[in-house]
Amino acid sequence: MATAPYGVRLMVGVAATAVEETMKLPQTILTYPMTLVSQVAHLVMKVQQDVADLVNKGDETLGTFFPPKDEQPEWATFDDEVTDTTPEPGGERRTDGRFALYSIGEDDEPPVQPSPVTEPEPAPGAPAVVADIDYTALTLAQLRARLQSLSVEDLEALLAYEESTKARAPFQTLLANRITRASAK
Repeated sequence: MATAPYGVRLMVGVAATAVEETMKLPQTILTYPMTLVSQVAHLVMKVQQDVADLVNKGDETLGTFFPPKDEQPEWATFDDEVTDTTPEPGGERRTDGRFALYSIGEDDEPPVQPSPVTEPEPAPGAPAVVADIDYTALTLAQLRARLQSLSVEDLEALLAYEESTKARAPFQTLLANRITRASAK
């Protein structure tokens, strides 16, 4: 088979490509909006980078003609610059700097740790269920979890105890609602 001249082969190739792309158009037209948005976003970011580069170059150039002052505002202080030796409220400063609260000198004794907070013991004459479930130390969520295992008599005793001691409304409401539900069964 004889080969066609170069120009004819080029024109046939362009025509074949145009037909193929036209046949793909219904499938690719759906991606065009996203492609357009992506290209616009890329262009915007590129312009922002170019503007930032120009500003930085301007700062460098101005810095050669007008050197920056090394002054800091009087309100600006940093941990390594603190020269104030007045004691902190609540005691003396152990060290200067960032880790002052966590540092102990060689001759210093460790700070006294506060004793753990303990819940008050139930008052004498309190119902037995108060001590059994350690009611005075329970949070509302912990009490809610234990209510299923208590009888109506225990719930009423807890409600009476709560009303006579702390009278916390959420605890009273929780106990009263549980008594109502348990009594209805």
